[in-house]
Amino acid sequence: MTDDADLRFETLAITAGRPPAAAGHPLSTPIVLASNFRADGAVEYARDGGTDTWQALEAAVGVLEGGVAVAFASGMAAAAAILESLPTGASVVVPADCYAGVRTLLNDGAAHGRWKVSAVDITDSGATEQAAWAADLLWLESPTNPLIDVADLPRLCAFGRDRGARVVVDNTFATPLLQRPLRWGADYVLHSATKFIGGHSDLLMGVVVGRDTATSAPIRRRRQLAGGTPGALESYLALRGLRTLPVRLERSQTSAGVLATRLAAHPGVSRVRYPGLPTDPGHARAAAQMAGFGSMLAFEVVGGAAAADAVCAGVRVVVAATSLGGVESTIERRAKLPGQEHIPPGLIRMSVGVEHVDDLWADLDRAVTAATG
Repeated sequence: MTDDADLRFETLAITAGRPPAAAGHPLSTPIVLASNFRADGAVEYARDGGTDTWQALEAAVGVLEGGVAVAFASGMAAAAAILESLPTGASVVVPADCYAGVRTLLNDGAAHGRWKVSAVDITDSGATEQAAWAADLLWLESPTNPLIDVADLPRLCAFGRDRGARVVVDNTFATPLLQRPLRWGADYVLHSATKFIGGHSDLLMGVVVGRDTATSAPIRRRRQLAGGTPGALESYLALRGLRTLPVRLERSQTSAGVLATRLAAHPGVSRVRYPGLPTDPGHARAAAQMAGFGSMLAFEVVGGAAAADAVCAGVRVVVAATSLGGVESTIERRAKLPGQEHIPPGLIRMSVGVEHVDDLWADLDRAVTAATG
């Protein structure tokens, strides 16, 4: 049998997490609808040990990230498990630009005296290191949501490890195919599997990947205690989505580069944020540490919030909706959400799907021209 180390990501996405190869057995792990099992087996209650369905997903994501994965009912449940494993009064350093749900959870915990939170410009490695000098947890996200900023992950992961801080990297935007933070010293990698891993906008799931079994054990314990277990159908769908992640990402990433270039030349667009553009501040850093520039971009339109809202209302192929990472392209004006005051009012975040790039461009061009012309 071929060792996993000999296989490329595109192959591992297909082969990892399969049931044992035996004549007459299914190729894919089926949906196991069970909460309890007969006594004296490896698992007696699903919350304590999991089912074959979500264990198969954990195995596959763990192989891709190079660690040990623990699946959760949502990305926020996964994030909460990491944070709840901290002692009371812990110091947490977090990017000023990161997923709004995580910032809201952190702020809520800080307001109740659970931990202390410091927000930093994650693109400034020196300032981040200074803020995290005595931190208990360094929370990193790259590329960031929604400004698409790029952090120096190898440097910051190594710094946090050397200082004795736990290091978490939200790898949702990049996916394990574009970067693997565990190899740089991160303790945990977080995924909202709702996004690119699931890939079809039909499930809520999260995954935490620890660098080894011992690192993952307290996260698994938090899931057991708090009950944030994934559903059987969701686990099945997420694993099925993962099988096509390489081909979906290849298509959508290529289209993102084309759209970013065209948007940068549009008279109704004042700025495009995409690390694949040579003029982007994060280009050199992303080129050095990522295997590709991803499918997420953001652009700012002339006319501010009103014009951006008009663009979102005017598209027909692209979908005006929250969330991201699905086969369909979506856009959203993120500054309209509470707690997003740092975001330019005219900024639109775009998740590029797998539609034909020329259809996407025609739709965007028409909507932006109508809104800004």
